[in-house]
Amino acid sequence: MNLTIDNNSPKERIDCVSDLIARSSVPMWKRILDCTLVSLTAPVWLPLTLGIAVWVKLVSPGPVLFRQERIGHLGARFRCLKFRTMKVNADTTVHREHLNLLMTSNRPMRKLDNTGDGRLIRGGLWLRTLGVDELPQIINVLRGEMSLVGPRPSTAYEYEMFQPHHRQRCQTLPGLTGLWQVKGKNRTTFDKMMELDLAYVETKTLWLDLKIIVSTPIAIFMQAWDLRTSRKAAAKALPPAKIVAPVLPQRASHGRVFRPFIWSDNSE
Repeated sequence: MNLTIDNNSPKERIDCVSDLIARSSVPMWKRILDCTLVSLTAPVWLPLTLGIAVWVKLVSPGPVLFRQERIGHLGARFRCLKFRTMKVNADTTVHREHLNLLMTSNRPMRKLDNTGDGRLIRGGLWLRTLGVDELPQIINVLRGEMSLVGPRPSTAYEYEMFQPHHRQRCQTLPGLTGLWQVKGKNRTTFDKMMELDLAYVETKTLWLDLKIIVSTPIAIFMQAWDLRTSRKAAAKALPPAKIVAPVLPQRASHGRVFRPFIWSDNSE
């Protein structure tokens, strides 16, 4: 009689069992759709992924990819992949505070990016706005940890703040795009996001997934347009800087030289 010894910790065994249960309850049509579309679009996303990887490496020292533990299907934990769009060792407490504010207030789910985030690398704002920073999550899709369509995977600290009914959004695979993304995203509140995520969980079909995928490029364009408009409005709202034209040094009667200077109304 052969005995198999499991040297994994209890937590690792539980996560493994949860992952097996999650995979077994995914609709077959969803898995077929994901693998088919990923294969057909490979000539597009592969060169784009390579180009972004080179860009991130050139403009910022550090790793190209960012890995973070996320909560997936039925609460299973997995390592979610993204292109790194922030500087190495950036402070994440700011994001937690911002998220807590969005969850407890009835305001649109706007990211910190829209107001200017000094933690971002060069070009990181547009990588995030266009959603291409999430292209490495195609690997998560091929692993069966994510789908092309579904609610966005939450972080562990987000999940802990959810109400019990919010956690029902984990009854389906998390996705790269979803009903919330094509129904307003940054224009909607946290409660509306949860409403749309739960609506998808209850009504997901092959036809709905196809509609969401087709609508996603339009949603991305609208998000980029909103960002461009908001940045223009913010720039116009700033008071114009007053610049004093440089003049030649003048010698005072006591022998000191007055040097030219530049100043603005925004200086403290």
